[in-house]
Amino acid sequence: MKIAMWSGPRNLSTAMMYAFGNRADCAVVDEPFYAAYLAMTGLDHPMGAEILASQDQDPNKVASGLISANPDGKPHFYQKHMTQHMIDGVPRDWMQKVTNVFLLRHPARVIASYAAKRENPSLTDIGFPQQLELMQLVSSWGQTPIVIDSHDIRDNPQEMLEKLCDAIGLKFDAAMLSWPKGGHKDDGAWAPHWYGAVWESTGFAGAEGPLPEVPDGLQPILQAALPLYEEMKAHKL
Repeated sequence: MKIAMWSGPRNLSTAMMYAFGNRADCAVVDEPFYAAYLAMTGLDHPMGAEILASQDQDPNKVASGLISANPDGKPHFYQKHMTQHMIDGVPRDWMQKVTNVFLLRHPARVIASYAAKRENPSLTDIGFPQQLELMQLVSSWGQTPIVIDSHDIRDNPQEMLEKLCDAIGLKFDAAMLSWPKGGHKDDGAWAPHWYGAVWESTGFAGAEGPLPEVPDGLQPILQAALPLYEEMKAHKL
């Protein structure tokens, strides 16, 4: 089985990769289109040179690899994807050959977390329009998009991971509930900048508290993202 997990940044996505990566039967890959995205856009991201050097920059070669033989001979292959990387010129047809899952998080939490690492994010930086577009694309192929909210996972990790595994046709493994401290061997080159908190973790953080305050300057992004989030949230497990 090949599982493509689609989210924006700052969205429990690395913890979810660690959860699947702790299964003995599952290989993982971390944001395989990141270098292609930077090469195609010319954007300046933290650790950009390291990212460009670490991955293939040809999106067609990346896509081909995602539907080829699973790494390490594992029966399952979990792919952590960022929706904002799926710009024009990045192929999508390969998505018909994988199980697509959409990981949501309230935009106020995403904006607050992202802005702490990279100032003044735009709506496209946080990936909500692209996430909805990909959900609609999957639906147009006759697939039923599988949607899960990070808030629910943190509130009850075992229940939600059991629901997710059931939805994708995979047997739940309790190994998904914890992982070794210090990161994963397949972390992307950007991990030292972004993954500090999850490197210190050995499992999912506890339930989230109240929504954070979003600065006035980022309120337009929040108001634009909210209806997109609500539309997708209506389909969650």
